[in-house]
Amino acid sequence: MNKKIMGMVSLFSIFALAACGSGGSDNSSSNDSGSSDKAATTSFEMATKNDKKAIDGGTLEVAVVSDTDFTGIFSPAFSQIVLDDYFSEPAQETLITVDDDLKIKEDNPASTVKMDPDNKTVTMTIKDGVKWSDGKDVTADDMIFPYEVIGDKEYTGVRYSDAIQEIEGMVEYHDGKADTISGIEKVNDKEIKIKFKTFVPSILQGGNDPILGYAMPKHAFEGIAVKDMEGSDPVRKTPVTMGPYKFNKIVAGQSVEYVPNEHYYGEKPKLDKVVMTKVGTAAAAEAMKSKKYDMFIEMPTNTYDSWKDNDGYQMLGQLDNAYDYLGFKLGKWDADQGKVVMDENSKMADKSLRQAMGYALDNKIIGDRFFAGLKTPANSLIVPTFATLHDKDLKGYTQDVDKANKLLDDAGFKDTDGDGLREDKDGNKLTINFAFRDNSGVAKSIADYYIQSWKKVGLDVQLTGGRLMEVNSFYDKLGADDPEIDVYQAGWSTGFDPNPSGLYGTVAQFNFTRFESEENTKLLKEMSSEDALDEAKQVEMYKEWQEYAFDQAFAIPTMYMYVLRPVSDRVVDYTIQRQYDANPWATIGVSAENR
Repeated sequence: MNKKIMGMVSLFSIFALAACGSGGSDNSSSNDSGSSDKAATTSFEMATKNDKKAIDGGTLEVAVVSDTDFTGIFSPAFSQIVLDDYFSEPAQETLITVDDDLKIKEDNPASTVKMDPDNKTVTMTIKDGVKWSDGKDVTADDMIFPYEVIGDKEYTGVRYSDAIQEIEGMVEYHDGKADTISGIEKVNDKEIKIKFKTFVPSILQGGNDPILGYAMPKHAFEGIAVKDMEGSDPVRKTPVTMGPYKFNKIVAGQSVEYVPNEHYYGEKPKLDKVVMTKVGTAAAAEAMKSKKYDMFIEMPTNTYDSWKDNDGYQMLGQLDNAYDYLGFKLGKWDADQGKVVMDENSKMADKSLRQAMGYALDNKIIGDRFFAGLKTPANSLIVPTFATLHDKDLKGYTQDVDKANKLLDDAGFKDTDGDGLREDKDGNKLTINFAFRDNSGVAKSIADYYIQSWKKVGLDVQLTGGRLMEVNSFYDKLGADDPEIDVYQAGWSTGFDPNPSGLYGTVAQFNFTRFESEENTKLLKEMSSEDALDEAKQVEMYKEWQEYAFDQAFAIPTMYMYVLRPVSDRVVDYTIQRQYDANPWATIGVSAENR
């Protein structure tokens, strides 16, 4: 599970696994999610069409559109938000690539990966010549190191998941009962073998968990305690990486400059420099009009009509592996136990209340009015990109005001004092605190629409703190189970693994709803079992969980989305496809000196 928090929407990064869209050899996307007619006919290119030869050198200017500063965590073992991943893309290199089914390929540019389900092992071998940006070889120790960091009791990140605990000896290592992870064997200086307790379907997927698609430079972290790594220089100031470019200059929260990595094992980078700069959403359209940048990452789709026809750019885009959702706070995270603890007396504990809030909303209006149809109503917590497992027949929460009112009436939420607003089941005033991210120019309009829709069914919903929340602060408060948050609107980038255990499991820190039940745990375990290697059984397991999640409404998916990356006409040899044979940042170049 390498799921990612979305400050806004996520876009392609196979390394970060904040990837999106559907692969294909025709370099175009024509996805049909069943969510709306407009989305079903939306089609974008996924690779540049410029067939001119790249010049030697040049500077590529990239705008990352955001009103939020990046946090500057440039390590996949610690990174939690997609924005940080964007700002490290040129310097990173994945050990694994995927096929059309998003499963790990045996032969990858930097490694080979051999799956042995019968013996419950995976063998990974680093190819000769793969080096770190400081010139040192990438070794077996570097492949083992991130497992040791994530499994350490003092690890401060969120990657210690259900799936990674399936490695033999991981739990014992985490609990301090063993000095090493018994299930990870160093075969030689270039090869490791990982032994699992059960060979779960997630092992096959390119989801970075439990097979980590990256190494960590062990030598760079020498002398740094695990508890101090997240704030250390190798993570934030002087990262040692293995991608085609290396960090040259970091302006905290604002920009990153890269220069070619002279030790890169693959094709020699064509550019002299890559500069990635944070650009505010209000300034992005004008910056494109004036051709200030070669690439725009995270262009706001709510202003699509104002910039979609700008000359000098090719529009790359596809359906994202991501969704927005309404989450309901139902408990707390118990750090001592390392698990969620649900509070059956929480304000949002009654599922009828949660269901009613879902039925009160018309998300199609939001997608059409504010996002030019590039956001479409979501019906399931399993995204349509996983076509075999996504339950397209699940109706989801489409607006039905009568049903919402009936659910609330039957559950005992009634207006007892005649002010038009419902009291709780005991007749006490009911005010629901709603946290909403300040992540786009239309965020306030959408939040207001939600609040007005809920008021129409008699619910008094107020923004937490009386205003939208800055994105980083929002997730800090969400993770800390701030008591002033009852309901929240957030988003997930799901990565390449459809398994939702890392988001909604009992030991998942990313389970911000803090929902747990015996039935949910049972269904998630079935989906993560060896029985799920049988595709027919897996489909039925996923269908059952999607129906259960719909009924329990602990998290209600609201929108799927297309993500767009406008690219200058002078850019050559660049793709946003998931499946590739060479890192797109290694092949990218420009065909002219000027835009």
